Amino acid sequence: LLSEVPYIGPNLIELVWGSPSVSTPTIMRFFSFHFMLPFVILTLTIIHIALLHETGSKNPLGTKSSSNKYMFNPIFIFKDMLGFILALTLFLFISLLMPLALGDDENFFNLNPYVTPIH
Repeated sequence: LLSEVPYIGPNLIELVWGSPSVSTPTIMRFFSFHFMLPFVILTLTIIHIALLHETGSKNPLGTKSSSNKYMFNPIFIFKDMLGFILALTLFLFISLLMPLALGDDENFFNLNPYVTPIH
């Protein structure tokens, strides 16, 4: 993907890979990045929520009194849980009652060990 960048593609590849080809340092670099990325995202999310809690978010309705504001806990937690339960129900319905519905048709062909499949 990076090699398709005009003019600087090969240089980007060598910068990311660390050499002209994939080698042990490349794999270690990508593994480290893959391991650390969730922790970085979690940290940024916690900082974001803490800053929103500290300063508050924008008020698009322009209400100034507390009586017109919604409480986060009972309303939005319920809505999030309802959406999660509906998505989980749909996933379980598809995976348990129709397990072959999303599969590939070629999985049901008889195997012929003498013929190589067309790629």
